[in-house]
Amino acid sequence: MTDWHARWRETWIQLGLPEPGDATLDDLLDRYREPQRHYHTLQHLEECFAGYDLLRGGMQRPGEIALALWFHDAVYDPRRGDNEALSADLAAATLRKAGAGDALVARASALIMATQGHTATADDPDRAILLDIDLGILGASPARFAEYERQIRAEYAHVPDEAYRAGRARVLDSFARRTWIYATARFHALYEQAARRNLR
Repeated sequence: MTDWHARWRETWIQLGLPEPGDATLDDLLDRYREPQRHYHTLQHLEECFAGYDLLRGGMQRPGEIALALWFHDAVYDPRRGDNEALSADLAAATLRKAGAGDALVARASALIMATQGHTATADDPDRAILLDIDLGILGASPARFAEYERQIRAEYAHVPDEAYRAGRARVLDSFARRTWIYATARFHALYEQAARRNLR
């Protein structure tokens, strides 16, 4: 079980900024416990930080990636299309309150916004790492992947079956058609074959 307070403290030490009060962390954790969430929960956050630990050695700015993981799903309403933007705004406000400069705020916001389209770029290895972490679930065991699919369906319970199946097929097919699902060499080696099996 993750020690969220220790993980939170580590993030702010890496950023070189004073740690916000416990109320900020408590609010963030409460967001991941909201009733409309079934996949985008603390389970997902815990899995993300497990991926973070695997890829930590290749990170240029590990504190920024950790901060982006904390906040990338801070706002999540499956009926909205601006969750990433609102999550980035919340992260930016938290960073500014801690005394972060504009450059750090901009980089962290850009990392969070990258999770909207999940497109890595060769000139931004930290972005590639973040996106591989967020997509780690695609390469999970068959049982965990099946659970993930049930969780996503539960989040979109308001969408009729036919429309959901068509939309979900488009999303999964978009990943299956990529030359590499994972941009980092380590995740490609660890999870690429499993992800393609799951997507099939």
